[in-house]
Amino acid sequence: MIEEGAKAPDFTMPTDGGGEVSLAALAGKTVVLYFYPRDDTPGCTKEACAFRDLHPALEKLDAVVIGVSKDSVAAHDRFKAKYGLNFPLAADTDGAVCDAYGVWVEKNMYGRKSMGIERSTFLIDGTGTVRKIWRKVKVDGHAEAVKAAIDAL
Repeated sequence: MIEEGAKAPDFTMPTDGGGEVSLAALAGKTVVLYFYPRDDTPGCTKEACAFRDLHPALEKLDAVVIGVSKDSVAAHDRFKAKYGLNFPLAADTDGAVCDAYGVWVEKNMYGRKSMGIERSTFLIDGTGTVRKIWRKVKVDGHAEAVKAAIDAL
């Protein structure tokens, strides 16, 4: 389990639009790495749209937002186009990054247990250090809380 103050695990993942994102390539920038369960579901859409709407303010703070789920690049392309998302969506189809960040967990919904992504956000500074972690994120107000934490860096 990653803790605040630890070095963030490096990653390289394919993104929407045929791109690729890696933590190493973002050295010097503040990275908002948020994990969400599934494209185009109500909570995930609300969270993505909140980061979309705050994106210009985050860019002014030299922060990069990356959304991560196990959905395919094609699913990310559709999700991004449908909601006009202005940041990359990374496809962790093999779950390696989810495992590295400890967000692939057993969930219990209506008494049924299954494995899935725990909605979580990691704030990583320009040196690759995890400065803040939000686990079991509640979507309302979350993007604003992330921006406030970046302001405080």
